[in-house]
Amino acid sequence: MNKIIMHEIGIIHSSYKDKKDIPIQGRFKDNVEAWVELKDKYVKGLKDLDKFSHAILLYYFHKSDKENIEGKPFLEDNAHGIFAIRSPNRPNHIGLSVVKIKRIKENKMYFTQVDMINGTPLLDIKPYVKYFDSRENVVSGWIDKHFKNGKIPDKTLIK
Repeated sequence: MNKIIMHEIGIIHSSYKDKKDIPIQGRFKDNVEAWVELKDKYVKGLKDLDKFSHAILLYYFHKSDKENIEGKPFLEDNAHGIFAIRSPNRPNHIGLSVVKIKRIKENKMYFTQVDMINGTPLLDIKPYVKYFDSRENVVSGWIDKHFKNGKIPDKTLIK
């Protein structure tokens, strides 16, 4: 097995201090703002990111102490394979979120659609590009039945 070494490029700061307070997906809670604080050597990497409305954040689930191959996800009583769900309790504990950029100032990028706990180590930032990242005719497996007609299920379950 190859050894892969990664280093955080910054820290994600959010108002979520406890895992139980984090929404299941940040896009369901657009009124919470957070920010990324980059290490000084990566600040120039933010150049021109302010021309994009959204970014993809890759981060490390540092509060996850389990590694599962199956799990029971949000909205389901049935277990599914870890690669068919978005649990933080996965091999390598890597998370991905699409966030809405609000502004960039110095070494900070402020954003909404937050679903990370305060202090989360940031691994990478990529611009969200609608021409590359959006797909048509997507099938979302077991999740599709919960979003009939494209509608979000009972919002009381979403936080």
